[in-house]
Amino acid sequence: MFDKFREECGVFGIYGHAEAAKMAYLGLYALQHRGQESAGIAVSDGVRVRAVRQMGYVAEIFTQPALASLPGQVAIGHTRYSTAGESTVANAQPLLIECVHGQVGICLNGNIVNAREIRDELVRQGSIFQTNSDTEVVLHLFARSQAAAVDDALIESIAKLTGAFSFAFITKDRLVAARDPHGFRPLALGRLGDGWVVCSETCAMDLVGATFVRDVEPGEVLIIGADGLRSVKPFPPAPSAHCIFEHVYFARPDSEVFGKSVSDVRTSLGRQLARETGVPADVVVPIPDSGVCAAIGYAEQAGVPMRMGLIRNHYVGRTFIEPAQSIRHFGVKVKLNPVRSLLRGQRVVLIDDSIVRGTTSRKIVKMVRAAGAAEVHVRISCPPTISPCFYGVDTPQRSELIAATHSLEEIRKYLEADSLAYLSLEGLLKAVTPDGSRYCTSCYTGRYPVAFPRDQQAYLQLALKLDGKSATLAPAEPVA
Repeated sequence: MFDKFREECGVFGIYGHAEAAKMAYLGLYALQHRGQESAGIAVSDGVRVRAVRQMGYVAEIFTQPALASLPGQVAIGHTRYSTAGESTVANAQPLLIECVHGQVGICLNGNIVNAREIRDELVRQGSIFQTNSDTEVVLHLFARSQAAAVDDALIESIAKLTGAFSFAFITKDRLVAARDPHGFRPLALGRLGDGWVVCSETCAMDLVGATFVRDVEPGEVLIIGADGLRSVKPFPPAPSAHCIFEHVYFARPDSEVFGKSVSDVRTSLGRQLARETGVPADVVVPIPDSGVCAAIGYAEQAGVPMRMGLIRNHYVGRTFIEPAQSIRHFGVKVKLNPVRSLLRGQRVVLIDDSIVRGTTSRKIVKMVRAAGAAEVHVRISCPPTISPCFYGVDTPQRSELIAATHSLEEIRKYLEADSLAYLSLEGLLKAVTPDGSRYCTSCYTGRYPVAFPRDQQAYLQLALKLDGKSATLAPAEPVA
C-alpha cells in the first residue's frame, strides 16, 4: 500500500523471568513494526525448549492458550519480514532443532551474505535443509560442530558467517546473543530484575520494564546462563558500518539505536533539510507517521508552522477489499486523508523520510492539491535512494528505484510537485554522525562494506547493472 522499503526483522530474548513467554510477547508487540509477516516465540523450562510460530501479527498468534503452552524462564522471539527466503510458515522463526548438542532455537535480524556458499557446501556433504531461509545454515553448522561444549559449538558456528546479523539463540539453559563485527543491525542489552533482556530496539525494554545497560558490541557474542553473563569476541576487528536507514526510517522514534535517540536524530535531519532546501511556505505538513520528527525539525529551523494536514488511519489491516476503479487512488486514501481547512490556499511543504518508487508520493501530492493547496513542495529527509540493500532490508531492484533511473527534475515532474529536494549525503552524515560514528550508506552510494560471494550476479539479482552502472562489491570503508 505504501511505497517504502520493507521492514527487516525484530528479535527479543529474555533470561531469568518466571513469565518469560509473556515478556517475549510484549517485547515482540513493541517490535511489530520491524516485521508483520510472521512471528514466533521459543521458551525453555530448563528441560525442554518449546516453540509457537505462525504467519500473522503478534496479537493474532499469541492468544492466552498459546502463551500458556510455553512455560519457562528463558525465551526468544521474532517478528519477520522476509529478506532471504520465502514468506511461509516453514521460514517463520525461531527455527528450532534437536541435535547431538541438544535443542537450540535461533532468531535472526539481517542477512548472512555467505549463506549460499555455506549451504552449497553442506548439501554436498549430505545436509538436508528444511527451509530456504539463510538462518538455517547456522543450525547445520552448530549440529556438525565437533566442539564438546554447547557454547563453543555456537561460537564456532557464528564465527564462520559474514554479512549483517543480530542473533538471539536459546538452549535448555542459555540465552545467547550475537552481533556481526560491522554492527550493521542494532542489538541492545538490558536488565529486568535479576534477569537479562536482549532486543533489536530499546522500545521493547520500555514496554517490559527493563533497564537499558548497553549495546551488544559489534562482533560480540554474549552467553547468559546460571553462572551470569560471559562475553566472547570470535571475530577479527572490522570497521563499523551501522545501517543509517535505521535512523532515517526503520526504528521507532522512541527507541535509542546505535547509542542515539532516533527522535533526536530525525529532528536534526529535518533542521538540516531546512538549512539546505528551504522554500517560502505557509505550512509544513509531515507524511505520517515516519515524516513527523523531520517535519518538526524543518518547521523549527524554517520558522514555518507545522500542521498535521494529513491524517493516518491506524486501523487498516494487512488486507482490504478494493472497490471498482471508479474510486481513484483508493490504496492511499484508505490510509491517509487530507485536512482541507489546513491545506486550502496554502503553500505546503510536504516532508517525508524517503522516496523509493515514487508511486505513493505522486498520489499524495495529487491528494494535497485536490484539497486546495496553492503550492506543494516535497522535501525528503535523506539522499536519493539509488541502490538496493543486501544486509537485511527488503528493497526493490535498482531499476525500480526512481532516483537510480531519473534525474531530480524528472522525479519532480512525475510527482507533479512545484519543487523537490533531498537532504544531501553530507547533511545526512552531519546530522547523524557528529561524533564520527561510521555508518553503512550503500543505499545512497552503491558502495557496500562487505563483499558478496562468488556468485555475485545471482546474489544481486542482476539489479545493480541494469542501467549500465555497477556498484562497488569489494570490501570498502563505510562512507560515514
